[in-house]
Amino acid sequence: MRLHEFQAKSLLADYGLPCPKGAVAITAAEAESIARDLGVAPLAVKAQIHAGERGAAGGVRMAHGPAMVRSAAEALLGKKLITAQTGEGGLTVRRVYVEAATPAVKQIYLALVVEPALGGFALLGAAQGGEEIERREREGRLVRERLTLSVGAEPDPAELDAFLAAIGLEGGARAKAATLVAGLRRAFIELDASLIEINPLAVTADGDLFALDVKMTLDDNALFRHRDLASLRDEDDDERVKLTSQRDQLNFVQLDGDIGLVSNGAGLGLATLDMVKAAGGRPANFMDIRTTATSLDIAHGFALLLDNPAIKTLLVNVHGGGMQSCDTIAEGLGVALRRSGRSLPVVVRLAGLNAEFARTRFKNFGCAVIEEPDMASAAQRAVTVAASGRA
Repeated sequence: MRLHEFQAKSLLADYGLPCPKGAVAITAAEAESIARDLGVAPLAVKAQIHAGERGAAGGVRMAHGPAMVRSAAEALLGKKLITAQTGEGGLTVRRVYVEAATPAVKQIYLALVVEPALGGFALLGAAQGGEEIERREREGRLVRERLTLSVGAEPDPAELDAFLAAIGLEGGARAKAATLVAGLRRAFIELDASLIEINPLAVTADGDLFALDVKMTLDDNALFRHRDLASLRDEDDDERVKLTSQRDQLNFVQLDGDIGLVSNGAGLGLATLDMVKAAGGRPANFMDIRTTATSLDIAHGFALLLDNPAIKTLLVNVHGGGMQSCDTIAEGLGVALRRSGRSLPVVVRLAGLNAEFARTRFKNFGCAVIEEPDMASAAQRAVTVAASGRA
C-alpha cells in the first residue's frame, strides 16, 4: 500500500523523522488557511499523487504568501498531473500539501528497501539527491552507496558512519543522520514497510536535517497486523483498479502500453508480457487470473481492459488446467464484451483443459476472436494488430 507524502511524514514523525511544518488541504481555501496558520514564507504547495518527479511536471509550486498558496492550489486541485512515472493519462490531484520551504546547503538521497535475495533489507544513499536523481539514474550517472541491514541486529556503528560519510554527511549532520537511520530502521520493521525513501534529505547551514519529500510503501500482505493503517489507503485511479482486481480474484498491474494482456498463471503472464515486448509491442498491463476466479470475476477483469481507451487489442493466452479451464475464461470475455459494447480485436491462444469448449463459447457469444496456435505467433499477431488498428 503506497502512502502519500503527508501520510508518510505523519507516521514517521513518531520515529524521529524531522520534517518542515505543514498540513494537507483538499480545497484552495483550506490551503490558504493553512498558509496563514503557518505564518512563514516561502511555502511549498505540493500535489499529493502516487508518483514521483512531481516537481519537473509542475506539481510542486513555491508561494510567498497565503494568496499565492491559494492560486497554486487552484492550479493543481482537480487537475491531471502527468509525470515521467504516471503514464500518459496522468493522475488526478485531490490533495495538496502546504509546508514551509526549507533552504538547504546540501540535498541527500536516503532510502530503506527490501532485499529479497538476502532475506533482509538495505540502506541506500547518494550524495546528490533532489529532483534530478531519477534522470541521473536513467543516464547512468547516479552513484549509490549501499549498507545491508538486518532485523535482528543494529548496524555496525563504524560501517554506518562510513556509509554516511560516503554520501557527504559531516560533523553534527552525520551524527543526526545516524540517529535518523536508527528510527527509520525501527519504523521499517515495526510497520512492515517495503520502501521508505527520503529525497531529498536537506542539510541546512546549521547542520540540521529535514525530510523534504518522503515516499513510503507498506506490505499489503502484512496489513492484517496494522488494521489501523488500512484507513490510509487512498483509492486513486491506480489503487482503485488494483483493489477491484484483487476482489475479483485477479492479480493486476497497470502499465503504459496499448495491448491488453490476460493469462492464467503468473509465470505464463510474465512470459506473455516478455514475448509482446520482444515482438516490439507495448503491454498495457499484467493480468493473472487466479484459480478461484469465476467467469463473472474474469468478466470484471476484462472490463478493466475494455474501459481503458489506450488499449487497441487484447491478447488472451490461456493454458487450461487444475481449477481453471479455458471455457470459463472464454465465458468471462463474452460477458464483458456484451456488457461493454466496445469492439476490440481479440487475439487468443488456447491450450489445455476445455480448449475446444472455449472455442464453442466464443461462437455462442458472437466473439470474433483471432486464434493463433502458439504463444510466439499470438504475441506477434497482437503487436501487428495493435500497430495497424485492425485485425
